[in-house]
Amino acid sequence: MCFSASASFGAAVVLSVIGVASIKKTKAPKQIIFASIPLLFSVQQIAEGFIWLSISNPAYASLQQISTYIFLFFAQVLWPIWVPFAILKLEPREKRRRIEIILVGIGTLVSLYLANCLLTFHVEAKIIGYHISYHQDYPETIRDHFGFLYIIATIVPPFISRIKRMWILGTTILISYIITKIFYTDYVISVWCFFASIISLAVYAILYELNNPNKVISKSAKNNYF
Repeated sequence: MCFSASASFGAAVVLSVIGVASIKKTKAPKQIIFASIPLLFSVQQIAEGFIWLSISNPAYASLQQISTYIFLFFAQVLWPIWVPFAILKLEPREKRRRIEIILVGIGTLVSLYLANCLLTFHVEAKIIGYHISYHQDYPETIRDHFGFLYIIATIVPPFISRIKRMWILGTTILISYIITKIFYTDYVISVWCFFASIISLAVYAILYELNNPNKVISKSAKNNYF
């Protein structure tokens, strides 16, 4: 979370609850990857909570570097591949799956590049005002290109999918990115994660719709999902 350590840890608790509820809603192993998104967001918020503590409290200073790398691993390395792959695993339609496989490939490329940057270049977290700003010495020109591919990998898959209400996930990610980019340009990485709880609620809603026991579906449709 982008405001304080207590806000980050509080968000982590809420996300954990949503994550557990989402996993309980799964009816097939392949749904667990998608259902785990809120729990992964929870771990990411815990990491940023420790970044707040490490910068503001000398007693936690030794945790700053590892917490920064954990947070950036989730933000820049994990999500570009996890989001499209999780949606691909749910997709029942073959034509859509072909497109989503391409998006997984794009996400993998982005993840590998940003993982290399994370290990190669200097990164540092600083508190500026009421937000955490992440300073990264990545090559700027290439970073812009991969930034665009990052958006493609994380925002496009929900709109491509034919899973009912998956568009809600895509819409929440897109709107949260636009708001963050306009109003919090210097804190995009941190503030965008502020919307993790909203995105996580969309994950639960999609799984609820997909596995609603009162929903009548045909035998052939059921085979597509399970």
